[in-house]
Amino acid sequence: MESYFLDWANLLLRWLHVITAIAWVGSSFYFVFLDSSLTPPVDEDLKKQGVNGELWAVHGGGFYHPVKFNVAPPKLPDHLHWFFWESYTTWLSGFALLTVSYLWNAGIYLVHPANPLMSPAMAIVAALAFLVVFWLLYDGICRVFGQQKNGDAIVGAQVAVLVCIAAVLACHIFPGQAAFLLMGAMLATSMSANVFFWIIPGQRKVVAALKAGQPVDPIHGKRGKQRSVHNTYFTLPVLFAMLSNHYGWLYSHELNWLVLILMMFAGAAIRQFFVMRHGYKLGRNPHPWKYAAMGVAVLLGVIAWLKPAPQAAAPAPAAAAPSAAAAPAAGYEQLHAVMQKHCVVCHSANTIAQKNVKFDTPEDVKGHAQQIYQQVVQLRKMPFGNPGALTDAERDTFKRWYEGGAPTP
Repeated sequence: MESYFLDWANLLLRWLHVITAIAWVGSSFYFVFLDSSLTPPVDEDLKKQGVNGELWAVHGGGFYHPVKFNVAPPKLPDHLHWFFWESYTTWLSGFALLTVSYLWNAGIYLVHPANPLMSPAMAIVAALAFLVVFWLLYDGICRVFGQQKNGDAIVGAQVAVLVCIAAVLACHIFPGQAAFLLMGAMLATSMSANVFFWIIPGQRKVVAALKAGQPVDPIHGKRGKQRSVHNTYFTLPVLFAMLSNHYGWLYSHELNWLVLILMMFAGAAIRQFFVMRHGYKLGRNPHPWKYAAMGVAVLLGVIAWLKPAPQAAAPAPAAAAPSAAAAPAAGYEQLHAVMQKHCVVCHSANTIAQKNVKFDTPEDVKGHAQQIYQQVVQLRKMPFGNPGALTDAERDTFKRWYEGGAPTP
């Protein structure tokens, strides 16, 4: 029953997490577009009110005219919409999902089975430390260098180095799948913390000053804008890290930390293209095609780098002189022993059979032979969540069994 209820919790939390993430990312992308697409107002009345940017748009059969005030409007409206629950709900649902999926089963997902570096309890502490320590270091960098001359470039370079260090550490401490996911959770935590600790508090101070009739300090808007820009560059790397757990050949690579860094860099470069594209359309900056080309080139380079090497077919052994040293096709008995150890925990009538795939009988195994070969040998994705649990020798058993005709009793 525990497995059953955990599966429901996983499903419902994942559903909620995706919905709120779409809302958060969508609103973030929209406001980056809006801020980059504003033009100086033409109407003199708008200029007198303190408007420094406007945009005309058409959508859903209606025309929209959003305007942006320099620092604050002359009079606070009665109804003011705040954008923060999208961020908070995304983080809360994501952390709950991390808890039921990884922290609850830390001994399976957070500990290297062949070379355990720590106990499950220590692995949980280390995973949570990644979220907290990165935020503290990132926030410290922004506080110290963010308002200096060329602060954005200095902060960007230091945060990039910090992300690379975190990726190397995560991939050496945790199994690949957990490392990739934790990197995404780490960046997403900092994104939500930016909203919670800086963006919303700064906006509240502006609103409080307006209500009290006091002058508004523009530093709050500058800090909020800086953290918001950081969030938009974190977005694509976070989404890649979250989606990567479906592809074992990514996170199980021996240089998985480099794979992760390159893919995150590609995502940030492509996001830069879309951010600057809005300014290009208004003549504010050159065409940012170089960033898109850089991101795509890195993507193509990783694709070419990770492509599987062609494997020559093994020569058929001489019938007249069988050799004890030759690697024979694995029999069902050998395969069955490995599957009992690693597979039936998720694929059995006695458990909540994942994707309704069961390995209780030789016929069940035979019927899924091609799928087993693909998931275990080619994609190296299984066991799900911790493919490192299978040794190379055990994985070779699957390979020799399938390529030997998938024999069963």
